[in-house]
Amino acid sequence: MKEQVLLYTDFKDLPLFRRGKVRDVYDLGDRLLVVSTDRISCFDVILKEGIPHKGKVLTAVSCFWFSFLRKVTKHHFISSDPADYPPELRRYAAELSGRSMLVKKTRPLPVECIVRGYLSGSGWKEYKKSGSICGVRLPAGLKESDKLPRPIFTPSTKADSGHDENVSVDYVRALLGKKPAARLEELSLSIYLRAEEYAAGRGIIIADTKFEFGVDGEDVILIDEVLTPDSSRFWPADMYKPGGPQPSFDKQFVRDYLEGLDWDKTPYSIPSLPPEIIEKTSRKYLEAYKRLTGDDINI
Repeated sequence: MKEQVLLYTDFKDLPLFRRGKVRDVYDLGDRLLVVSTDRISCFDVILKEGIPHKGKVLTAVSCFWFSFLRKVTKHHFISSDPADYPPELRRYAAELSGRSMLVKKTRPLPVECIVRGYLSGSGWKEYKKSGSICGVRLPAGLKESDKLPRPIFTPSTKADSGHDENVSVDYVRALLGKKPAARLEELSLSIYLRAEEYAAGRGIIIADTKFEFGVDGEDVILIDEVLTPDSSRFWPADMYKPGGPQPSFDKQFVRDYLEGLDWDKTPYSIPSLPPEIIEKTSRKYLEAYKRLTGDDINI
């Protein structure tokens, strides 16, 4: 667990396409180079410390799912092997190995496609107030972390900064049109159901997850990361007990720690993470990959 974390990349001879909360993305013309750092963000704030192995886990998990889902949906993934990358990237092979992907460049659609199979997070908060999530009416009397009668599609806006906002399917229809909106819902639910079935066999509950899609020619394809501990709630099935929050394989562990501090959740007073919190979080990410694939990640 003493591996040096990678918080930032600066490939000066490559055009920076976007620097997100976790990933640094470089523009290669009709393709993108996506580098997953070890940064971690909570409450839309990037913390000062990184989590060892986190970027490698996110990359490896996404690569696993892109391969697994290839019969369910088209996607942007090309390769995660630096030997397959353009020659100008070879000099960065040491930094890119295990934590990068070469992907197609697409026109991203401006919505987050969230599928919920269980009642948790912002969905639970909204249900307590209104009995519904994103306009989807749910049965009365559900408890926190209950399994929903069926998975539901609950989109949100895609904010460049600040918080995304939950929206209705009608909002997506007005934004994109009826057919594209229906396609996003269909794809999101079919991907979730296939992944949920597989994960259940590995002792993992996928409580909810977020997908992103882009337009590639005439096709709508899956982009970004997919079904990682950063974009999903993974719960250990053998510890599942509805009626409250669940233990998880994601950064909820860090969120819970930060919630116990006197912090206003602004970038101006970011608290430091203790070494034990960093190590335990790293282990959770590594365990998520191990449970999903049955293999240890190459670290």
